[in-house]
Amino acid sequence: MQKKRAIVLLSGGLDSEIATLISLKKYNVNLAITFDYGQAAAKQEIAAAKKFCKAYHIKHKHFLLPWLNDVSGSLLNKRTGCLPVYKASELGRFAKKEQASANAVWVPNRNALFINVVAAYAESMKIGVIITGFNKEEANTFPDNSLEFIKAINRSLYYSTLNHVKVVSPCKNMTKTQIVKRGFALGLNFDFFWSCYKGGKSMCGACESCARSIRALEENKAEDVIIKRFSLLFPPHCGEG
Repeated sequence: MQKKRAIVLLSGGLDSEIATLISLKKYNVNLAITFDYGQAAAKQEIAAAKKFCKAYHIKHKHFLLPWLNDVSGSLLNKRTGCLPVYKASELGRFAKKEQASANAVWVPNRNALFINVVAAYAESMKIGVIITGFNKEEANTFPDNSLEFIKAINRSLYYSTLNHVKVVSPCKNMTKTQIVKRGFALGLNFDFFWSCYKGGKSMCGACESCARSIRALEENKAEDVIIKRFSLLFPPHCGEG
């Protein structure tokens, strides 16, 4: 049976990269798209996505959405500001802090916007599937990662695309630890991802996104990846470039 064609919404992070690897068995992945919307880590995310796509022979494009930076108050889009500092051991213990962190990096309508842009591209290429890295763990604080969001956006796409483009999220019921475990099983090169909210030469190791990745790697006994890829000095996240 011929595989269905798909486009990946690829951030360059662990979730979307491993979701892509899972999907390769079922789909013919023709293209991966990464967005630069003025986020501090845009350069690093795009570079990671390009390395990943080159390794797996997937065509890659990145799209610019500079106006999203103008309407966003998110700390993702600011080169200065104070991100909440996290250690992996703190995750799950302070619900208010986690929600405050999520609110601080929230970009208005981001995932829905990305999906609709990719859906337009998919319809023009007669492709019916968009692969995303949405997952159970991040759905707890980011509603646009949730099962309800996937169902809602697919309902919308049914009417807004003539070929009824559909979002597929193979990690939707998985925690980050489970996702990383699948990544190791599928042979992911862990030099090819960027999951930090900040830019720089190495991932900061102290933002919530880094903390989640570090915890997942620790629980998969991958301390070597942590040491190689993350700064573990826990600097204050104020006024840094």
